[in-house]
Amino acid sequence: MKISARGLTDVGRKRDHNEDSFLVDEGLGLFVVADGMGGHAGGGTASKLAVDTIQARLREAHAAEPRLFEEPGPLSESGLREKLRAAVDAACAAIYQAAQGDSNLAGMGTTVTAVLVRDGCAWVAHVGDSRCYLARKGHIYQISEDHSLVNEQVKAGAITADEARRSRFKNIITRSVGFEEAVQVDMMGLETEQGDVLVICCDGLSNLVGDQELLDLATQGPVEEVPARLVALANDRGGDDNITVIVVRVD
Repeated sequence: MKISARGLTDVGRKRDHNEDSFLVDEGLGLFVVADGMGGHAGGGTASKLAVDTIQARLREAHAAEPRLFEEPGPLSESGLREKLRAAVDAACAAIYQAAQGDSNLAGMGTTVTAVLVRDGCAWVAHVGDSRCYLARKGHIYQISEDHSLVNEQVKAGAITADEARRSRFKNIITRSVGFEEAVQVDMMGLETEQGDVLVICCDGLSNLVGDQELLDLATQGPVEEVPARLVALANDRGGDDNITVIVVRVD
């Protein structure tokens, strides 16, 4: 299968700096969105350190075991799942250690949603409230589950999904990479099909663009044009946060 992907990040219309980072590594099949937090220096540092560390660890793994990446085997048995988890674990430790050595970076952390696509399979590693969606055969599915206060309230029945999108607490996350030395990483896997589209984005996009709109825009036109369209739509609706999105199409 051939994979084509494009990513874009934008400061939005209300922030004066961008704390998001993203990675598109088509050769490795690795795609990462990280939404940093912790102030002007901390948030950007954490998100960049996350994507750099994850990419470096997986490149090291590929160099050491190239056959694992070229012939990953059945989804449930592949060692790539643990390689991806270990890379996120390494990013968490790296961010935490960096913060210990610099008071300006104290308390920094980041969301991470990382997707590794190889030979008909995709593995997703997820921490925080950035999201991974799968668009398939006219439907869209949220693969990741938000680690956020409002999602906990929705699950408990305290508020509706509509109320969650408008809540003043919608930016409070319950799990992040680097705030502590270790973190629990959600891991998901799926078999990809021809025509699948994966959308990885931060909450600056998902808070302002609905699922049906994501489906419509992500599956129409060249993949090179999709991220800019999604970012423009979020900005048209206020752009109240940094906006980052990666679109991955399987052909």
